[in-house]
Amino acid sequence: MRREPAANEALAEALRSYARTLAAAGVVQTGGAFTDLPEADRFVKTRAEAFLIGVLFTQGIPAERAWAAPWLLAQRLGHFDLGRLAVERERVARAIAAPPALHRFVRTLPGWVSAAAARVIEDYRGDAAAIWPEGTRVAEVAERLRAFQGIGVKKAAMATEMLVRHLGVRLTGLEDGCVAYDVHVRRVFLRSGLVVRDSVVEVASAARSVEPGDPGSLDLAAWLIGRQHCRPSAPRCDQCPLAGPCARLVSLRPDGVGVRR
Repeated sequence: MRREPAANEALAEALRSYARTLAAAGVVQTGGAFTDLPEADRFVKTRAEAFLIGVLFTQGIPAERAWAAPWLLAQRLGHFDLGRLAVERERVARAIAAPPALHRFVRTLPGWVSAAAARVIEDYRGDAAAIWPEGTRVAEVAERLRAFQGIGVKKAAMATEMLVRHLGVRLTGLEDGCVAYDVHVRRVFLRSGLVVRDSVVEVASAARSVEPGDPGSLDLAAWLIGRQHCRPSAPRCDQCPLAGPCARLVSLRPDGVGVRR
């Protein structure tokens, strides 16, 4: 189902407006924090290496749990020294896997963590913040992040957006940013009618069409709508910020063709 131009613009403006509201309120995820643990929240916000390792955990588990993982890992190990994380691989693996496990993928995450620590030491002189110095273009930071094991296009897009919006890193070239190809974002773009097919290219293109100068600024808005309102089942359409102009295509085939609710 394709939307009429007026409907598309109304939908685009509703999404832009919600993104501006979230930015003005300083919202990060479901509130003003990355995670529910204050100590863990401060850890990932104030230590660049903790933020980087947190990005690795943002896969297959709730976001709040993922961002708490670096601090919890440091508590279990008694340190968060990159040199030791890089070489003490067995200790890192045991700490991540110890009950309650810090992640579902206990065989994969430890290798990613140790490899990331080693890369920061080798390529960035032990300073993770050197991956994203102020004035660097968004596209370049995303490319550097994708060089790390465990960080693909989706995580890199999310991380660069969080660096700019929530950690205050002054990157340039915001027009090269993008929404993360996350399950919540994809669901919102499909059901609302912003895209007709579920693909990285179409979702990225739609985001650029809605906000050409800063498509990444839509990431959190779409993610939160997908998580809180446009849920896989029993969507809360009437409470959604996109309720008016949304096509409400809640039953979709993989190609994005749907049925109006």
